[in-house]
Amino acid sequence: MSEAPGREAETETGAGAQHLDKLRAVLNICRRMSAMTDLSSLQALITREAKELLQADRVSIFLFDRDHCELWSAISQEGKIMRFDARLGIAGAVAMTGRTINVVDAYQHPLFYKEVDVETGYQTETLLAVPLHSLDGAVIGVGEATNKLGGGAFTPEDAEILATLAARLADVFENSAIAAELKAQNSGRATYPAAQFISGFSTQNIVGMSHRIESIIRLIDQIRSSSVDVLIQGESGTGKELIAKALHFNSPRAKHPFVAVNCAALPEALVETELFGIEKGVATGVDRRIGKFEAAHEGTIFLDEIGDFSLTAQAKILRILQERSVDRIGSRIPVPIDVRVIAATNRNLEACMREKQFREDLYYRLSVVNIQTPSLRETPEDIPILANHFLQKHCATLALEPKQLSPEALERLCAYRWPGNARQLENEIKRLVASVRGRIISEEHIAIPAEPKTAPPASGATPAAGQSLSEAVEALERRLIQEALQQAGGNKLKAAQILGMSRGGFLKKLKKLSRAGEA
Repeated sequence: MSEAPGREAETETGAGAQHLDKLRAVLNICRRMSAMTDLSSLQALITREAKELLQADRVSIFLFDRDHCELWSAISQEGKIMRFDARLGIAGAVAMTGRTINVVDAYQHPLFYKEVDVETGYQTETLLAVPLHSLDGAVIGVGEATNKLGGGAFTPEDAEILATLAARLADVFENSAIAAELKAQNSGRATYPAAQFISGFSTQNIVGMSHRIESIIRLIDQIRSSSVDVLIQGESGTGKELIAKALHFNSPRAKHPFVAVNCAALPEALVETELFGIEKGVATGVDRRIGKFEAAHEGTIFLDEIGDFSLTAQAKILRILQERSVDRIGSRIPVPIDVRVIAATNRNLEACMREKQFREDLYYRLSVVNIQTPSLRETPEDIPILANHFLQKHCATLALEPKQLSPEALERLCAYRWPGNARQLENEIKRLVASVRGRIISEEHIAIPAEPKTAPPASGATPAAGQSLSEAVEALERRLIQEALQQAGGNKLKAAQILGMSRGGFLKKLKKLSRAGEA
């Protein structure tokens, strides 16, 4: 019995010595990283010694390209540059939040993006991801360790080691000769073979990193293996067709047609001809022509502005959704079709249903999944990203030297409410690219009126006299939820989407406020 304390002390001493050895190894790697002058040597150091220290099968470093909402592999075992949407996956979640994530079973984690494994042929089991922070605190990348050797999960000590290495790496990436090499690699993104982009990466045209946009991107990924019908609602210029294309090209139907129909531009008399087709000889000089639904067989038909269809046209669309067949004009034989329907509208269909302007049965057929696209005034944090994206795009289109928005010009753009949303913003940027001769676009060049981006506080938005801060916050939350429910016609899921919340979080908040009201 008297020997037990001695053995315990011996064990503690052994553990302390092991920890000290790891600390020395971390400091040694950090010192050597600081002396590196080329990327290949740094890659060898990270993929060999860092992974040995962490007892990981692989260690990778992804850098965050904010301009394109992408993560790209600056250092990886594969030795080739891979890119994927920064709003997807565990690495994406770390880049967006700046928080460490440690996962025991990757394929059971709701954030895990399986397409990276599909592309590389790798099988991720355990995963540890930490952010790389710049000196000003911004996230510039993500460090990842995958598959702990010997089984089990990565430990808090592993997380601390990887975070320490990441902090040193961030400094190397920003303040050394390697920084120029990385910049040159990233600037040549357009020249990389398509095989180096992660499969299904068709969400890159949806620009923005706000919570609302991130939620839409994740939803597109979640339903990628299915072909359910989708209804997209939102104001004009909020990218509804971009979302429809992303849904199609991330689905099993990606290799088949995507057929877009502008319902608002279809005259009532031509709806059947355009959508269902016509047989030869129905009228003099008429040849057989298949309709849009038949043209989209095995693919997707996008019915844009479906809220503009008459009730008669809606009834015909409903029949196709029910029967999954079309009757060409002049034919008595139904033609079976296998088509996914994605519909979009800038109208409030719930309000239209209450006014008997839109069929309820068609609404519920279409909205198996319902996506609400946010306006720019709801996501002002996306305006700088969109503005710079459009600036690069139109400078390249017109073969002009890249231009730059001055801080004052960017502030002016961010202060405007953009009733036409991203479409209006793009048109303004296109005008600036074409009309400004110099490289710098200043505030004086901006044609939009100067106005605050936030509306005056609504009645009840400011705390009442004698109200505590918590009471004022509760009152504001209650008002916002009531307004969202009213706007959504009582639909809780829709109201949650309007507020940028998950359905579960919205219901919990609603229940909490209800209890507080009863008290």
